[in-house]
Amino acid sequence: MTEDVDLSALRREFTQRTLDENQVSAHPLTQFNQWLDEALQCRILDFNAMTLATCGENGQPSARIVLLKEVDQRGIIFFTNYESRKGQELANNPRAAIVFYWKELERQVRMEGVVEKLSIAENESYFHSRPLESQLSAWASPQSQEIPNRAYLEAKVKQYQEQFARQPLTCPPFWGGFRLIPHYVEFWQGRAHRLHDRIVYRLVSENWQISRLAP
Repeated sequence: MTEDVDLSALRREFTQRTLDENQVSAHPLTQFNQWLDEALQCRILDFNAMTLATCGENGQPSARIVLLKEVDQRGIIFFTNYESRKGQELANNPRAAIVFYWKELERQVRMEGVVEKLSIAENESYFHSRPLESQLSAWASPQSQEIPNRAYLEAKVKQYQEQFARQPLTCPPFWGGFRLIPHYVEFWQGRAHRLHDRIVYRLVSENWQISRLAP
């Protein structure tokens, strides 16, 4: 029970690595790919999981875990139901923030930027790379909407199984990808005594400027 634990006393030192602004890549996505590869090589479970924060029209932020599916030359790509809460919030306010945390490497990466929807062709390509069951789930789930019970979802899956047994299975028009195009990227490397390394990239007049922040 948390009342039996002094949370303020829980701490550990970070001593694995260092991060120097004179040694990082000139482009943040290149640096990010290097760290992502290291997380993969270390066999970190769900190394591509990230916290995605969006903001509603009332100014209330919301956050959830989603999976990174691709990094291209422009940004970070993830997929969702466009009619979900996050999909609607991004449609109304195309600004978002994401955070990756790899505790095994004592690292985190923060990004802030604007989002854009992927093309229909890109959505179709990724959708058909998913397992059949996941494709049917995308059709069956009215994401973020209230539903009466679990049986409702299972009945919807069965309905679409029967429907697409008679016709080609296509990508739902309400489902697809977003690309977050960052203008701010921070790399955080844990260090001893809370003197962590924080290296920041800021996009200024189409050029990336690199600086260090105090921890």
